[in-house]
Amino acid sequence: MRADDVVELGRTGLRVSRLGLGLASLGGLFAPVRDEEAVATVDRAWELGIRLFDTAPVYGYGRSETRSGAALRERPRDEFVLCTKVGRLIEPGGPDTQDIWADPPPGVGPRLDFGYRAVRRSVDDSLERLGLDRVDVLHIHDPDLDYPVALGEAYRALADLRDAGVIRAVSLGVNHADVAARFLREAPGPGPDCVLLAGRYTLLDQSGLADLLPLCARQGVAVLAAGVFQAGLFAEPRTGAAYGYPDVPAALLDRVRAVREVCAAHGVPPLAAAIQFAFGHPAVAAVVVGARTPEEIAGSAGLLAHPVPPRLWGSLKAAGLLPDGAPTPAGR
Repeated sequence: MRADDVVELGRTGLRVSRLGLGLASLGGLFAPVRDEEAVATVDRAWELGIRLFDTAPVYGYGRSETRSGAALRERPRDEFVLCTKVGRLIEPGGPDTQDIWADPPPGVGPRLDFGYRAVRRSVDDSLERLGLDRVDVLHIHDPDLDYPVALGEAYRALADLRDAGVIRAVSLGVNHADVAARFLREAPGPGPDCVLLAGRYTLLDQSGLADLLPLCARQGVAVLAAGVFQAGLFAEPRTGAAYGYPDVPAALLDRVRAVREVCAAHGVPPLAAAIQFAFGHPAVAAVVVGARTPEEIAGSAGLLAHPVPPRLWGSLKAAGLLPDGAPTPAGR
């Protein structure tokens, strides 16, 4: 599989590259990124054929959207799919700050708000930061933080924009598979078109397989799998030092080491197995990975193309590291 392979995004009518670039890192996630480096990273992704880009207002408190727009606005607009999110407004004195952003703009912060008018305002604010006339996919970001309002108002606001042809797809951006499954069942009308699922269908965590992914497959809802590198755990398992995991349970580290040992026995880089695993499920349209340098996104594209023999997946199942029923990719 190549980064520039293109597939239909479920029922949306959009076509996306199999590899997407997540733009949180370019908002200064954990470490600062220079404007020039951010643009260069998007430029390299474009050279690799990546045409799916995912950002959010909260990423660097608007900084990711601003940099994304600077890198993309001169590109042919019909040649890429751009996603952003709603649920947090960026405004002076916004109280819902996060300590994961290294150098956010001074004096502003996020404020959680899934209300109808706030969502419409959020879309306008995002377009202004991006310097673009439209986004294609809007995710309701972390709807579990205020589920009743996210379902009752944010979804209605986005469904109205979809009905008016302003956006092409309504989506959920979630870290919890059960929340997304509940939302898909309870949303009125046609419901969301996509789910951006972070960290819940990976080599370490297949919790999305129990309910959400089969539900998405039945409903024609496209899944964008994110967090497949498990916040760096596959890259640095020795100490547990990884972004987002200040204190990793010993059992999880043991599982990482076991996966790495099986991969080594088959001559497969563990990150190649990690990036390719999710494609075994028919509901998964694309995998979204982060990068803060051109080299990082080029590395991810290489991992996606790396041959993985089918017997690797069988060995992981035999070792109890994957469920027997987990669908796996064909050998490439």
